[in-house]
Amino acid sequence: MDLSFTPEEQAFRAQVRDWVREHLPAPLAHKVHHALRLSREDIQGWAKTLGQKGWLAYGWPQQFGGPGWNAVQKHLFEEELAMAGAPRIMPFGPVMVAPVIMAFGTPEQQRRFLPGIASGEVWWSQGYSEPGAGSDLASLKTRAERHGDHYLVNGQKTWTTLGQYGDWMFNLVRTSHQGKPQTGISFLLLDMKSPGVTVRPIKLLDGECEVNEVFFDNVKVPVENLIGEENQGWTYAKHLLSHERTNIADVNRAKRELERLKRITQAEGLWDDLRFRDQIALLEVDIVALEMLVLRVLSLEKSGKNPLDIAGLLKIRGSEIQQRYSELMMLAAGPFALPFIEEAMQAGWQGDFPGGAATHATLAASYFNMRKTTIYGGSNEVQRNIVAQTVLG
Repeated sequence: MDLSFTPEEQAFRAQVRDWVREHLPAPLAHKVHHALRLSREDIQGWAKTLGQKGWLAYGWPQQFGGPGWNAVQKHLFEEELAMAGAPRIMPFGPVMVAPVIMAFGTPEQQRRFLPGIASGEVWWSQGYSEPGAGSDLASLKTRAERHGDHYLVNGQKTWTTLGQYGDWMFNLVRTSHQGKPQTGISFLLLDMKSPGVTVRPIKLLDGECEVNEVFFDNVKVPVENLIGEENQGWTYAKHLLSHERTNIADVNRAKRELERLKRITQAEGLWDDLRFRDQIALLEVDIVALEMLVLRVLSLEKSGKNPLDIAGLLKIRGSEIQQRYSELMMLAAGPFALPFIEEAMQAGWQGDFPGGAATHATLAASYFNMRKTTIYGGSNEVQRNIVAQTVLG
């Protein structure tokens, strides 16, 4: 296993870095580097810029309009975007549902849906979790009853990330109660502008409405929007979740936030505190170890092997690291990390405080937001059981 990058890969990295430096707006990078609020226009505007270059679909094979990059090139691309301060690519379209459509969708579905995902024009949402069906996703109750050439969908999804912006949703629905719970689930593509769809934002502790409840009241969905076979949606969902959990590891963002932690520590005069530096060093060791694990996975992918059985392990370590760096930032900033008054932040009055409080005021928001990382995408407790069964035997 060779974890070093070849000259060709280094040249590819330089190409990506130069392009990003030319096209990423400086004000947008500033927002990302300081964890300031990103609007829909910020996120989707950058996605469209990547789409025009053909890089929003960076993980796609050429036959579906992607660049056909190998696993290492995709990793280098993600790293350069993260370190430059680019907004994170919303994974629901290009990273999650697109591979399902490619693998299990009809040619007509591929022609219909993939171009809008690749261009960034269509915002996709994920309809998985429900009240009472999160980590135990197979117990979902949202039902879809077939009536001729369409389904009628009734039920509720929750924790739908940025669902208030959604144009389309990929949705797990129950189409049968026969046999095991997993065998009665289907995978539907649903237009969120359809009559009967209600999106209700949930305001979180950090003041954001990042997640939503979504209600379905006799929502009419054409049968042609069914992916694959009826009652086989669990198979497609597992295919998608492997991509999601690998994405959650987000080692490149961790590397960027580690540098931010060091800047805050130095600004607050804690760099000479050996105990605090020990904590930063331990975090950095874990980030490097996570990166080595990611590179190991990439090496296996490059050689044609399927490493997705350890996707849960990547998710566990990555999510824990995200919580740790947000905690250390809070500790480094001290009292300046505590205030989170939305209106005051927008007015900018925190800038009158010494010690860079305008920057630190976002740290409480990041800390609260990161509490969810060990739960979403399959809770870490469940992932440990999966790793024990599939990897350790």
